Amino acid sequence: MKTTGTNPDIEILFEDNHLLAVNKPAGLLSQEDNTGAPDLLTLCKKYLKREYDKKGNVFLGLLHRLDRPVSGVMLFAKTSKAASRLSEQIRNRSIKKSYYAVVEGISPQNGMLQDYLLKNKKTNTVSVVSSKNKEAKKAELIYQREEVENRLSLLNVTLITGRPHQIRVQLAHQGYPIYGDQKYGSKHSAKLSLHASELTFSHPTMKKELSVRTKLPNGFPWDFFNNSNSA
Repeated sequence: MKTTGTNPDIEILFEDNHLLAVNKPAGLLSQEDNTGAPDLLTLCKKYLKREYDKKGNVFLGLLHRLDRPVSGVMLFAKTSKAASRLSEQIRNRSIKKSYYAVVEGISPQNGMLQDYLLKNKKTNTVSVVSSKNKEAKKAELIYQREEVENRLSLLNVTLITGRPHQIRVQLAHQGYPIYGDQKYGSKHSAKLSLHASELTFSHPTMKKELSVRTKLPNGFPWDFFNNSNSA
């Protein structure tokens, strides 16, 4: 397994001349904020600068973000051409994003959720509101229940839209908050059990479909499902 050799150390899932895909640890910022805490973008730039003996500033395009408590696949562009072409795919919603979530309760076997979401910037929370609210944005996802253990359900979630806190809010609204997500109704004080498991996209130069995957994280409650699920 190749890693960035940084602190914290980051698993590299895929790399070529145009792309860098890594497995973001839970609790790590996607990009720098005003806290001064370590962030994934800066760590990956440090890796590229050291690995390839680059002089000056290192270009690395941030294409998307994961919430700080969320782990899993993040894709960066190492060239401006790749950044432009992949950003276009994101705008066109042609990039497929899949997640694993451990939710409280026994969910339906599968479902498609359609809601209208409104973000409160002051509290950094999102809520489900009426479709008549002009500031609300439509959010859609589909999910499949993979397993049930100890009244916890492992869901495979595929986003149709990409809204802030979308998976967390929509599942909680159905009565199945993500384990450890106290912001949206979980009764348990634990790490948020949401993991970005797969990204599928068209390679920006080779024009072929590429999927980057990760396994389920280790630790509770993922260990209930790790032995039988390879993600």
